[in-house]
Parts: sequence; structure tokens; C-alpha cells
Amino acid sequence: MNTAVIITKTEPQIKAKAQKIAKELGFSLSSLVNAYLRQLVKTKTVTFTTTPEIPNKKTRAILKQAEKNWKEGKHSPIFKTGKEAVAWLDKQGI
Repeated sequence: MNTAVIITKTEPQIKAKAQKIAKELGFSLSSLVNAYLRQLVKTKTVTFTTTPEIPNKKTRAILKQAEKNWKEGKHSPIFKTGKEAVAWLDKQGI
């Protein structure tokens, strides 16, 4: 089979992590890149699937406080226009 070389730049730690995951799945990184390229040619689409990231301690604390504020009614109303929002902010002295 004829092959062509593709040279791409990526961060070393990303490459190392990707190689490790590929190996754990029983693939080489090269075979996964080739499979992706074949899929791109076949479908003419780019699809990325992500898993939600787990928020860190600081973000969890902020989200918890935001939820508490919402339940206590400490939030801005929903606006239909930008003018409504600006008027509300003006009224709040913001």
C-alpha cells in the first residue's frame, strides 16, 4: 500500500496522552488518525464528542452559591430587550 506522510504539530504532552490512550484501546495513534481521515473523506463532516469536565473546587463553590442565590430570588429578572436590561441595571445603581 502506498502511504503519504502527514506532519502535524501538537503539544508533546497531548501526543503522549493520546498515544497512551490509543495503546490502552489496542490501536496505534497512526491508525486512529488514519481512521479519522477516512471518516472525514467519507462524511465530509467534522465531529468531536466531548465528555463534560468536572468543575474544580472553586468553580463548584461558585456554582453552589449561584444556585443558592437563585433559590433565594437574588438574581436579575429575565429581559426581553437590551433596553430592559440596561434600565434594570440603572435602577440597581450598577
